[in-house]
Amino acid sequence: MNVELRHLRALTAIGDEGTITGAAAVLHVSQPALSRTLEQLESRVGVRLVERTTRALSLTDAGQQLYERAHLILRQLDDALTEAAAGVRPLRIGFAWAALGDLTVPLLRTWREAHPGTPVQVYRRDDPEVALRRGEIDAALVRTAPAPGAALEVRSLYRERRMAAVPDSDPLATRPSVRLTDLADRPVVLCATAATTAELWPEGRRPRTFEVANVDEWLTVIATGEAVGVTAEATKQSHPHPGVRYLPLADVPPVTVRMAWPRTPTHPATLAFLGHLQVMTSAQR
Repeated sequence: MNVELRHLRALTAIGDEGTITGAAAVLHVSQPALSRTLEQLESRVGVRLVERTTRALSLTDAGQQLYERAHLILRQLDDALTEAAAGVRPLRIGFAWAALGDLTVPLLRTWREAHPGTPVQVYRRDDPEVALRRGEIDAALVRTAPAPGAALEVRSLYRERRMAAVPDSDPLATRPSVRLTDLADRPVVLCATAATTAELWPEGRRPRTFEVANVDEWLTVIATGEAVGVTAEATKQSHPHPGVRYLPLADVPPVTVRMAWPRTPTHPATLAFLGHLQVMTSAQR
């Protein structure tokens, strides 16, 4: 197909920025030049990758798939060049919400002591699964199972309690624990990475729900009294908030904490880090 790196960089910039104008600015090329590069790529691949109208631009299904693969290819190339010049790069670990709560710092400290030549860098990503597919991170700590067919390996580490998050001025805030029925008549704010869904409640008793994009928005909505939330216990340690009170939920199953990584590991220390995690979390199982 004679696809070049400039074609892949063009597609990733368009997907990232959402406009030809923004992508051209990022790549420091003119808009007509970028449009020609995209047309060349579509011609060589033989399929439309971007839908363009006078008002909007979006990736087609084929474009979305190639966009994520292109991110991965470009990231792997950058990593290979970096390692050729400076040796093995740091292991990149992602998480969406709360890493491992109060285990996070001891985990990273003991890893550094045991593996001084392999530093770990930790990144928060709203969607760690996408970040894995793009090669932005080497492994992710997640509390929701990856989608089937995601080409990821997954290992369960331990289980932790679910917690309700309520405004500190709420009458529920004085209780030692709450039940799902206590929350059913209140708006519940959801976030995909918080391991919370409306299906926790039985049919016919499900509360009104709405979604936000990330933990910061989630905390703000709860603190201002617009809604209550449900989350994993690690959130209490990782995201304390003066306006939010965390209470154990007495009648729901715990959350499973997992590590996910690509089937072909993108870093040689991935499995060693998994082993370290399993040792550190063994007492929590």
